[in-house]
Amino acid sequence: MPGPAVNTGREFRNAMGRFATGVTIVSTAVDGEVHGMTANGFMSVSLDPRLVLISVREEARIRALLERSGTYGVSVLSRGHRLVSDHFAGRRGEQPPADFVDLAGVPVVADAITRVAARIVAIHPAGDHLLYVGQVMDFADEQQGEPLIFHGGRYRELGADSDAPVIWHELAHAWF
Repeated sequence: MPGPAVNTGREFRNAMGRFATGVTIVSTAVDGEVHGMTANGFMSVSLDPRLVLISVREEARIRALLERSGTYGVSVLSRGHRLVSDHFAGRRGEQPPADFVDLAGVPVVADAITRVAARIVAIHPAGDHLLYVGQVMDFADEQQGEPLIFHGGRYRELGADSDAPVIWHELAHAWF
């Protein structure tokens, strides 16, 4: 039997890009200045206590700022935020950066569809990234809109809603 295939880092990145994700802005403030980066490495970890997690590349500029501030905001972008996403991903165009508002002392994108403010409670090294677990201090979820989706290296939009019912009870038993 042949050994495992040896794939390049780019091939692995492309394979992982087959998993559709939302697009967020991770933000923090240091010395009164707002800093942010586009990220899709975000997830809810726990409901009680309320914990969220972000994944940040070790060499990212925001890393030291997160650790200095001890807090971060996560703003879930809508499909109308493509230029904002591009700006904080380093592809600066003519579009000015997003407007930020304060949520529990943490900057978040004013018109994001969901906004979370978290206090860093743990940092875990994970390869070339660091995982920042944050305890949710506050969140806001009153905005409407379709999320900005990233898949296969491109922005995408959700398709039509399916009429098929989701049977959560069966799904939960399949996962555990």
